[in-house]
Amino acid sequence: MSTPVPPRPDTSSAPQLEDTLAAVEQRLAGLGEALRARDAAGIELHAGELHRALARAVDHFSRAARSGPVPPVLRNRLVNASGQVAAQRESLARATAALDRAIDVLLPREGSSLYSTHGANERSLRGGGLIQA
Repeated sequence: MSTPVPPRPDTSSAPQLEDTLAAVEQRLAGLGEALRARDAAGIELHAGELHRALARAVDHFSRAARSGPVPPVLRNRLVNASGQVAAQRESLARATAALDRAIDVLLPREGSSLYSTHGANERSLRGGGLIQA
């Protein structure tokens, strides 16, 4: 009696997934470098490229997952890239919040005094955004 052979996973998409994932990793590295250099134009450029590369990666990995399991090495790299994106997003959010606080201190809004009777509570209630209605 013979044992049935399990179906072999479709690995024909692995090179395309590898290329797609390498593009995401390259864009992440570029964005990270631009963030470290505080290069606003570079950040804008690399963020847009990363967004497009991530969209392609999600599309390719979704299609590959429907036709069989994604190779674990590539799946782990995609998870790592996702973690890096989350870390960069968190870093940008913190930097933006710090900048908003600095702007609020340096440029108080009209009609508000930096040293009002409400103190810091007045500033925190406004939200600290750059653009407010």
